[in-house]
Amino acid sequence: TLHTINLCLLYMIPKITLQQILTETSKADKKTIASYLEKAKKANQPLEEYVIEQKIISEKKLYHAAADVLGFSFVPLSGEKINKKILNLIPEPLAETHKMVAFTKDGNSLKVAALDPTDIQTIEFIKRKTKLDVDVSMTTPTAMRGALRQYHDDLQQEIKIQMLTTEEKNDPNTLKKAAEELPVINIVNSILEHAIYENASDIHIEPTDTGVVVRYRIDGILHQVMELPKSVENGMAARIKILAHLKIDEHMLPQDGRFKIAFSDDTYAFRVSLIPVYNGEKIVMRLLHEGAKPLSLGELGLLPQAKALLESSIKKPHGMVLVTGPTGSGKTTTLYSILGILNTPDVNICTIEDPIEYHVSGINQSQINPKAGFTFASGLRAFLRQDPDIIMVGEIRDHETAEIAIHSAMTGHLVLSTLHTNDAATTLPRLIDMQIPTFLIAFTTNVIIGQRLVRKICTECKKEYTLDKKELEQLQKLNGEQNITTLFEQQKINLSTKEKKLGTITFYRGQGCSRCNESGYKGRIGIYEVLDIDEHIEELISQRADAKQINTYAIKNGMITMFQDGLVKAKQGITTIEEVLRTTRE
Repeated sequence: TLHTINLCLLYMIPKITLQQILTETSKADKKTIASYLEKAKKANQPLEEYVIEQKIISEKKLYHAAADVLGFSFVPLSGEKINKKILNLIPEPLAETHKMVAFTKDGNSLKVAALDPTDIQTIEFIKRKTKLDVDVSMTTPTAMRGALRQYHDDLQQEIKIQMLTTEEKNDPNTLKKAAEELPVINIVNSILEHAIYENASDIHIEPTDTGVVVRYRIDGILHQVMELPKSVENGMAARIKILAHLKIDEHMLPQDGRFKIAFSDDTYAFRVSLIPVYNGEKIVMRLLHEGAKPLSLGELGLLPQAKALLESSIKKPHGMVLVTGPTGSGKTTTLYSILGILNTPDVNICTIEDPIEYHVSGINQSQINPKAGFTFASGLRAFLRQDPDIIMVGEIRDHETAEIAIHSAMTGHLVLSTLHTNDAATTLPRLIDMQIPTFLIAFTTNVIIGQRLVRKICTECKKEYTLDKKELEQLQKLNGEQNITTLFEQQKINLSTKEKKLGTITFYRGQGCSRCNESGYKGRIGIYEVLDIDEHIEELISQRADAKQINTYAIKNGMITMFQDGLVKAKQGITTIEEVLRTTRE
């Protein structure tokens, strides 16, 4: 989701408007622009954010056009590593507040990128402070965020660890004192802030014999970011326990908690899990952006056929929509996206979750509390007395929850939930294993979505490469009966004459650059299979057919598997063949 950065500068100059730029660049007439304005207002978005998000015009093209109109040069900045000495010529607080960074110095000339190049007051201040001539260019909000992140690139150096004396581990007073010492507070704050800058989903703090290792999960892959001395271990653990309202003198039992921090005008929640291990206590924190909006089905990565099928299923007044996949495959995000579509003033939506990952206005959200006897099953029973239209159950884990969910779907409610299975077809036998009668499963289930998350290719260093005939044959074996070229043509992907004739296909991969930390990947997207429960599958369920039989029928009837969905996205240049194989063939 784009950060809301208003293009105020476009309205500061007479006769220069965003509408005029749209007319010139996207050839939109007054009526079309009026419709954009109306839709942006309904979505509660500034017009510039709406047109970029809807891909009416790219962010780069819009800001390039604005720079031309205002008479400034444009600099993309993306992927460019800025020398730390030059970057620090503008102090971080000033750069952050005024969205202005120094990126090159040539003699007495300092090149500066800005979102508002007409901010004369700030530019004059930089001139006086640096005693250099300032040459200002315009850039995009995305490029600016990337440049501002570089102030925090070197976490190890930023922390400037002071060696602390070894504390007595089991003394609560000593632990509390260690947690309140400035070096420990700075270390924990820096680890949290850096994780936000790196878009990490999880922070792992792991004690070893000699120190404490900090790792971030970024785009699904763990990366070690630093190793701290052993002397800070107890103070760090105590500090995190205090933030999460946990017992600081408990070291032998697992503990779970949660805390929030405000950072750069956004609120982030951290879900904390501590568990005793051989060398101390391992801490894992899941990072959740509280202000994040639900993604649309298109933004999730659903192909048109699967998107249309899902949209049709959630319009039904009752039945079950199930999302399946392993931990960390994006199931909850998919459910929130569906809720975002269904969340209108004329329906009562209730959710029971473990934990509540995102707060959504207009929806009644509850978190389970097993210690108080508030489980998925008991919560679901209570919700049925709350006159709901739509119910979301975070996860179906046992027979009792499955039974109540299915009876809710039978009695006029739309039920959304998740299960841990490998693919869509395996979900049906899994429900039968939970001792749910086959006729109930067949009657209530509308659609099942199987999914994984794959890393997206970094757009700054994406390059083409050709898959030769031998590699293509190996890929074809994994794909099964359908020809890969036929799959692409069905999904309206145009193949060149060379690709059709020689049996070679062009794919893409990232070469590695500073923007993606040399990994070749930046961000993630889903790959999906959407299993529609039609009359024939209902019969197969009633006959207790296994997952293989159900899957075979579904594919013959036109279902795109997760692997095929991944192949299509690899051909479109969104992800790589290697990434699709990693997530679907593990």
